[in-house]
Amino acid sequence: MPDDRLELSVVIPAYNEAERLPPYLASVREYLDARYPERYEVLVVDDGSGDGLAEILTAASAQWPRLRVLTHARNQGKGAAVRTGVLAAEGQRILFADADGATPIEEEKRLAEAIQGGADVAIGSRLVAAGVERSRSWARGLAGRMFAAVARRLLGLDVLDTQCGFKMFRAEPARRLFSAAREPRYLFDLEVLALAARHQYRVAEVPIRWREIPGGHLRLSREAPRALWDLWRLRRRLRSRATESKET
Repeated sequence: MPDDRLELSVVIPAYNEAERLPPYLASVREYLDARYPERYEVLVVDDGSGDGLAEILTAASAQWPRLRVLTHARNQGKGAAVRTGVLAAEGQRILFADADGATPIEEEKRLAEAIQGGADVAIGSRLVAAGVERSRSWARGLAGRMFAAVARRLLGLDVLDTQCGFKMFRAEPARRLFSAAREPRYLFDLEVLALAARHQYRVAEVPIRWREIPGGHLRLSREAPRALWDLWRLRRRLRSRATESKET
């Protein structure tokens, strides 16, 4: 159940992010201490890292009472890490953010305004037209647009940017959606958005600032074939689940 004292939980999935996560955590702490003093928590889910991240997080949590560290004994995937964090979160609103800090934590305000305006889910978008800063290589940008277009077509979604790692939920929908979600890897966003549409939750797509940060684990040439196969598999599973729901 949400803790009425906590306005916001920030969930950060992390796998071998000893280099990129610490500076982002510092900016998160500075921002949240000012905006939500004593009314927030940060949950970092260490998804089986082997680069010394665990030791860094142990030291950080000793100096920062509002930081909670959750650990997977082995690497399970980004979707599994976000699910662990969301289901452990106690805030009235739950934001998950990528560990690289591609989206400045200050953009939280944009999503919070959408939630306060009546949305159940607010998703950061790099594709909604607006006068905000974005920096992305043309190759990754093109690949992202193509994948999003295929995903929208196969899953019947009307969201432009399905994969941006900056999304906020009211606590009750978050728990319902992530309790039902099963995708352990990168397609978890799609599953959650498809489930949100099925439950008729109000989804707002919000333009945000974003810049590509070097050092990511995703390799397009390696991941693309598997991602397309996983997308087709997800489509079949969602359809099967919908059929079962109608029959019962």
